[in-house]
Amino acid sequence: MTAAATAGTDLHWAPGTTIEWIYEGTGRFSDLPNVRPMTVIRDDEDGLVAWLAPGTPVIKPVLSDGREMRYAGPEGMFTEDRVLKLDIWHGTGILKVAPTGKPWSIWHFWAADDTFLGWYVNLEEEHRRDVAARRTSSVDHVLDLWITPDRRIDWKDEDELEGAVTTGRFTAAEATRITADAHAAVQEIEAWGPPFTDNWKDWRPDPTLRLPEAPTGYKVTHITKELLG
Repeated sequence: MTAAATAGTDLHWAPGTTIEWIYEGTGRFSDLPNVRPMTVIRDDEDGLVAWLAPGTPVIKPVLSDGREMRYAGPEGMFTEDRVLKLDIWHGTGILKVAPTGKPWSIWHFWAADDTFLGWYVNLEEEHRRDVAARRTSSVDHVLDLWITPDRRIDWKDEDELEGAVTTGRFTAAEATRITADAHAAVQEIEAWGPPFTDNWKDWRPDPTLRLPEAPTGYKVTHITKELLG
């Protein structure tokens, strides 16, 4: 396996290592995770930085008929039957930063012409890593924030968090904690420290990077036509 650098008693992956960034399924969907193979750009005591390249094969939950989960609406997306699909990551890539000890990750988005579009703050559990298996796992908390290049902060998916409570995906107390985490993230954004000051928005991927291989060991019901060739 790719060597991992050791810092004290903590293990970190070396740049260039392929890992799986996983959002675990929960409840009766616990065996239906969202799995994204990514390339480590930096990994140290401050957190993990990894690149999701366009065209990367991914595993993701979809509705039984193959449609995206969002088509079920803010309540149905938590209750409708779902299956796994082997797909590819469409559109431009994403550079993700998972700061150590924080219940969120920060995603950097670019347009097709490399114009930086903004930061997406994904509320989630603090990551748990399995260094030997090259996996980092979390649970998505539905609520998100969008930050424009001029630092305007917009809240996203509040209706989905309400739907998660209505359907029993989260308790009201859990939703309150998630909202509190979002407010804590806003405070850090307004303070404008790392990782925003690390200038990842100016980073660009090495054009020679190879795409990761498709995740294995998952029972998929649908496969995107791009991978059937």
